[in-house]
Amino acid sequence: MTNHYDHAQVQEFWQYVWERDDVYALPEDADDPTYVLGMFPYTSGTLHMGHIRNYAITDAYSRYRRMQGDDVLHPMGWDAFGLPAENAAFERKTDPQSWTEACIRRMREELETMGFGYDWSREITTCEPEYYQWNQWLFKRLYEAGLVEYDSAAVNWCPDCETVLAAAQVEEREVERGETSELTSGNAGNREIERVCWRCETPVDRRELDQWFFTITDYAEELHDGLEDLEKWPEGVREIQRNWIGRQEGARITFEVADHGDVDIFSTRPETIHGATYLAVSPGHDLARALAEADDEVADYIEDARERDPSEVGLSGLETDATAIHPLTGEELPVYVAGYVLEDVGTGAVMGVPGHNERDHAFASEHGLPIEGVIVPDDDTTPDLEEEAFTGEGVLEASGEYDGVASETARERIVADHDALAEDVTYRLRDWLISRQRYWGTPIPVVHCEDCGHVLVPDEELPVELPEFVRTTGNPLEEHGSFRETDCPECGGPARRETDTMDTFVDSSWYYLRFLSPDLEDAPFDTQLADEWLPVDVYVGGEEHAILHLLYTRFFTRALADLDLLDRREPITELKSQGTVLYDGEKMSSSKGNVVAPQEYGAETTRLFVLSAAHPEQDFEWTANNVRGAYDLQQTLYDMASTFVEAGDTRIETRAHDEYIAREIDRTITAVTDEYERFRFHRAATEIQELARRLRRYRAYDRPHEEHYRRGLLTLAALISPMAPHLGEELWNKLRGEGLVVEADWPTAERDVSQYRLERQLVESTLADVRDIVDVAAIDEPEQIELVIAQDWKYDVARLVAEATDETIDDVDTGSLVDRVLAADLEVDREAVATFVVDLAEQVGRTELEQLLDAEEELAIAEQSAWLLTDEFGADVVVRRATDGDDSVGSSRPGKPAIHIS
Repeated sequence: MTNHYDHAQVQEFWQYVWERDDVYALPEDADDPTYVLGMFPYTSGTLHMGHIRNYAITDAYSRYRRMQGDDVLHPMGWDAFGLPAENAAFERKTDPQSWTEACIRRMREELETMGFGYDWSREITTCEPEYYQWNQWLFKRLYEAGLVEYDSAAVNWCPDCETVLAAAQVEEREVERGETSELTSGNAGNREIERVCWRCETPVDRRELDQWFFTITDYAEELHDGLEDLEKWPEGVREIQRNWIGRQEGARITFEVADHGDVDIFSTRPETIHGATYLAVSPGHDLARALAEADDEVADYIEDARERDPSEVGLSGLETDATAIHPLTGEELPVYVAGYVLEDVGTGAVMGVPGHNERDHAFASEHGLPIEGVIVPDDDTTPDLEEEAFTGEGVLEASGEYDGVASETARERIVADHDALAEDVTYRLRDWLISRQRYWGTPIPVVHCEDCGHVLVPDEELPVELPEFVRTTGNPLEEHGSFRETDCPECGGPARRETDTMDTFVDSSWYYLRFLSPDLEDAPFDTQLADEWLPVDVYVGGEEHAILHLLYTRFFTRALADLDLLDRREPITELKSQGTVLYDGEKMSSSKGNVVAPQEYGAETTRLFVLSAAHPEQDFEWTANNVRGAYDLQQTLYDMASTFVEAGDTRIETRAHDEYIAREIDRTITAVTDEYERFRFHRAATEIQELARRLRRYRAYDRPHEEHYRRGLLTLAALISPMAPHLGEELWNKLRGEGLVVEADWPTAERDVSQYRLERQLVESTLADVRDIVDVAAIDEPEQIELVIAQDWKYDVARLVAEATDETIDDVDTGSLVDRVLAADLEVDREAVATFVVDLAEQVGRTELEQLLDAEEELAIAEQSAWLLTDEFGADVVVRRATDGDDSVGSSRPGKPAIHIS
């Protein structure tokens, strides 16, 4: 190539032009714009390849929609609060705000270098008081609506981060121990499950603290049921949320505990109630606390168990002096406080049925409790219940009047027959713990007064701003006297300001709303705009956010709707979860030293490669060789445009093969449009590459037609511009396209190419058949290639066969099929028709028969593409229609011309 494309030379100029013309700003009169959003980045210091892939996807789609004539809202902001910034600042002997601001400057410069087209006038930063005052305002509205609770709870505590972790922020990993203690969930080979912090991987402790919660559980049912309507969300994300919400149908069963009232348990298998041999409550259950008041041994056990992770407590438990009355038999059952019963699952109490529940069986075996069977398999086998629980379905026994009843039937009958049992539904989902014992977050707008209790800070005093950072261990706000000590807004007396800050997922649960009106001073967002512009049309981010950010966002939207701030209950129409960029089979990570900087290969090459390497939702491997393909495509397109402009060796008169290239341009436009609509940028890149190859071959075959060839190059410039905007703009400018390509109309087909796949299939299969014949027959230099298109009546017969066949042709009686076609009374020799129907049944599938061009279209496509055979084989090409009585064309059929080579 003599013309070299240097992205660095044109990048600054075109970015200046785009900024000068403000091409990415949303028009003031926009009406329901297409809202495209990538999950905004945490201000960690620099962009990594995951960021680039995410934002390349949203940028390409935004540019495409804009060229389609849409008003597009494509904003960017910064997820700027959080413990990592606090830690980074500590390591660098600076403060979190200075560190965060430096990160934002660096990351914004990197985004601009990559050429991403954002409406920067809408930029938001969550650590600015102008933003987080609305976190506080929304906290107050949720509090007033009864969606905020302050409660003492055993919480997950990271000793390294010195903060509380929500359940979803605790990860489990398998580790190996030298020995397994009595209070640890060990298994074979001394391998255990250890619960660690999601950020620093430090083992998590348990602590009892007063905490603030958002009662997301109030929306558990709606969040679960609403997943069915999210048809444009990946099923993987929906399934993760389903499992996290954890809906279970069963029964609530009431046991009377002597001197302590009723205790409710939840069971998904109430039909096993006659097999209950004990009652167990969690260490945090009200009954356990009541028993501890009179029993020091119970109190000591509870204190020890609540300071440990449940996995460490294992099968430990303590029998109490209390007894429970079986609601159906009146039998007295021992009551245990047991670590394996979780306070926040179900009711925090279980009826122990060791014969038919694995955890109950393990506990009973450990403590020598009876194991009684009340369900037997219906295949006459006898399970050894001393060895393991039988958890399958079967027939009831030792269950009184229900003996011999199928377990599934008994499940309903027992609940219906007894007042102590009632149908119930529980959810695994727990309330959202938002308290964090750290400095760099939104202060919770509450004052604690000895006389007035919890007092909300008045709206006119918002925001409660963070004080100057003071370096200390633990929570800096707790040590900041001038911040902590304040006056009560109600009584004016001395009070203590809340020193916990909000979980940063609060910031990101509604930020998409702030982008609508980022400068609004009297509300968090413009409700009217939100009602008109929402939901977000396309949201792109990692699947790892399924049970944190994405679930919290769905909750927040519903809560805001119930506060009459929105009329939408789902925030996002279409979710795209981008895959991971791998290097040597592993995710890129600075800790592993396998990071490729986005600028290493140049901005345009990098973004084109990450889009063309794979479907957005798939992982792909970063290899220098594959990156080369993206680089070469840019060079090819630039060389084609430059050579055309410089050489100008074209013609005006029309020749037969011009129509082929004109249709191929239209086919590519249609195909690429379809791929952009489906976010299949990798296929769009392949289509662009193929059109470029065809155009280069067309130019090499003959002097190109001026109008067709220029249109082909302009089409390439437009089609590539969403993925490689600087290149697209440079090509468009060289070819004297009107205005800027970023503001140009998306190319449209000038011909009806709705069946472009069939047209291409005909061309490609014909070329392949000719190559096979030349190869098999060892024809070195064919002089003439004749393509014989089937007679018109064969197309009629093929359609009749397709219409007459409900199943695959293989499943249809051939004789019956012939009779059905002959019944149409075609004006053709009946024997010829019968023979052709039999041939179709033997050679062609029904789907293929349903997808056929008609006879005239097939003839035209064959004539237009004949030059490809001439170019490849140097032979004359004849294309003609078959005639009846021509024995040499008996093999021709729709979609499969007869081929003769001499």
